[in-house]
Amino acid sequence: MNQILHNIKGDRWIWLIVILLSLISLLSVYSAIGSLAYKRGVGVESILMKHPAMIIGGIVLMYISHKLDYRYYSGISKLLMYITIPLLLYTLLFGSHVNDASRWIAIPGTGLSFQTSDLAKLALITYLARSLSRKQENIKDVKQSFIPIMGAVCSVFILIALANLSTALMLFGVSVLLLIIGRISIKQIAITCLAGAILLTGVIFLGPRRKTYISRIHTFMHPEAANPDKSFRADHAKIAIATGGVFGKGPGKSSEVNYLPEAYSDEIYAIIVEEYGLIGGIVLIGIYLFLLYRCIKIVTKAPKAFGALLAAGLSFSLTIQAFANMAVAVGLGPVTGVPLPFVSMGGTSMLFTSIAFGIILSVSRDIEDPKKVVVGEIKEVALA
Repeated sequence: MNQILHNIKGDRWIWLIVILLSLISLLSVYSAIGSLAYKRGVGVESILMKHPAMIIGGIVLMYISHKLDYRYYSGISKLLMYITIPLLLYTLLFGSHVNDASRWIAIPGTGLSFQTSDLAKLALITYLARSLSRKQENIKDVKQSFIPIMGAVCSVFILIALANLSTALMLFGVSVLLLIIGRISIKQIAITCLAGAILLTGVIFLGPRRKTYISRIHTFMHPEAANPDKSFRADHAKIAIATGGVFGKGPGKSSEVNYLPEAYSDEIYAIIVEEYGLIGGIVLIGIYLFLLYRCIKIVTKAPKAFGALLAAGLSFSLTIQAFANMAVAVGLGPVTGVPLPFVSMGGTSMLFTSIAFGIILSVSRDIEDPKKVVVGEIKEVALA
C-alpha cells in the first residue's frame, strides 16, 4: 500500500475530488436503487455491489492511465479514431435498443453494455489535441489543417447525434472550445458552427429520433401545455428538489426515488438535493467548479501545447457534462440521458470517466517533474 501511495503522482486535489465523488456516489446510489431492485425482484445489496466494483475498477484504470506519459496518448488518438467511427456506425445499425435509442453494444459474456459515445468523446478530444498542437505552424491552412479537423468533428457529431443528441451537442461545444484555444481563425470556427447547425437541424427534423427530440424541446419550451406523460421525469425531479429544502430529508429518505425512472443515473442530482438539501446541492456544484479550477491551473502550467489542449478538452468535457446533468434536474434544460460524472451509477461510462481523470493527472504529473520535459520532447519526436 505504501508503495502504491508513493507512486501516486499528479494534482493531489484532483485525487481528493475523485475520492469525494466516489463517497457521494456510493451514498446516493444506495438510496436511489430501491425501486430498481424492486422491479427486478432482488435485494438492494445485490445491485449495489456492482457499483463499488465499477468505482474500484475506475480508480485502477485512472492509476494506470496517469502512470502512462501523456505524450503516448498522441499516438493512441489516431488508433482510437480509426476504431471509433466504425463502432459508431455499427452501433447505429446493429446496437442494442434501449429507450428507443441505439447507443450500446453488448459485451459478450460480461452482461455489460458498452456505450460507444463514451469512447468517441475520448477519441475526438485526444485527436483534436494532437492535430491542433502539431499544425500550429500552418494552423490557418484550410486544406492541411481546417478540413481534416472539421471533418473529424462533424463526422463524430452526426454519428452520435442520431442516437444521443445531448452528448453530441456537448462534445461539439467542447470541440469548438478547443478550436478557439488552438488558434483556429474565427472565420473557420464560424464555418464549423454553421455546419454543426445544419447537421443539428437535420437530426432534429429528419433523424430517426426526431419525434423524441421535438417532443422534449416542446415540453421544455411549453411545460403548461405538455402531456403529463411527457413531462413526468421533469416534474418529479422538480418535486424532489422543492421538497428537499435547505437541509434535506436525510440520507435514504427520498420519496421521489419511487417515481423517477432513472433516479440512480440521469436524475441522481435531484435525489441528492432531496436528501441533502440545498446545502448538499451547492457543495456538489462547488466540487465540480473546484475540479475545473484545478484543471485550468494544469492547462496554464503545461509546457507543451498537446498537454494543455488535452487537459483542457477533457476537463471541459467532464464539467460541462456535470452541469448539463444538474441543469436538467432543476429544469434549466430539456430532459436528456446524461449521467453525472463519477456519481451516477454506470458501467463503462464510469470507466471512461476514470481514464479521462487519469490522463489529466498524467499531464499534471509531467508538470511536477521538470526533468521529464526534456525527455518528453524526445518522446514527442519519436511518436510523430
